[in-house]
Amino acid sequence: MDRSRIAIVIPALNESATIAAVVMAAKKYGVPIVVDDGSTDATAELAEQNGAVVVSHSVNRGYDGALNSGFLMADEIGCDLVITVDADGQHNPMLIQKFIDAIDAGADVVVGVRSRKQRLAEHIFAFYTSLRFGIKDPLCGMKAYRIAVFNALGHFDAYGSVGTELTIFAARNSYQIKQVLFDVRERQGKSRFGQVFAGNIKIFRAMLFSIS
Repeated sequence: MDRSRIAIVIPALNESATIAAVVMAAKKYGVPIVVDDGSTDATAELAEQNGAVVVSHSVNRGYDGALNSGFLMADEIGCDLVITVDADGQHNPMLIQKFIDAIDAGADVVVGVRSRKQRLAEHIFAFYTSLRFGIKDPLCGMKAYRIAVFNALGHFDAYGSVGTELTIFAARNSYQIKQVLFDVRERQGKSRFGQVFAGNIKIFRAMLFSIS
């Protein structure tokens, strides 16, 4: 697939320590789209200086809101494939090619499977989706989607799914899903899930919505 048709969507909140390196690596594979979700540091400036398309939120809309904006921009500029990558450096950008190859081989959605998970709620959610859909790590932030899947649902997220709604929609509607196992790096800065208790509550809430 032509590089200009691939969007690398990177939601970011105060990620000035890592965003330049993530953008520089991502643009080898596609068009980096950084969604600056109300940062108070130089995240947006550094992303733009290093070649990203930047979408800026004046107020924080959260992880799912940032990805919604990133997908809309990818669709607007004519991309056929969207790959989501975290801005904190946990995802090795060299993995992007594996996701592209899986799409080229016929997948509609490609889900990353991390070598480890941090929270109890992540393990429980993964257990549920593994039994129900065969999806081993629904909360992994590195995934790839044909834009047609996004357009079929009409949005990335509608209920604060922590990045899972579109994947589960694809599974329920018989889109072809492949998975890529990878070793996760140590992140820099705060987790998008928040503190341990709040993060578990957020994930359990998303799981309950996905079951209904």
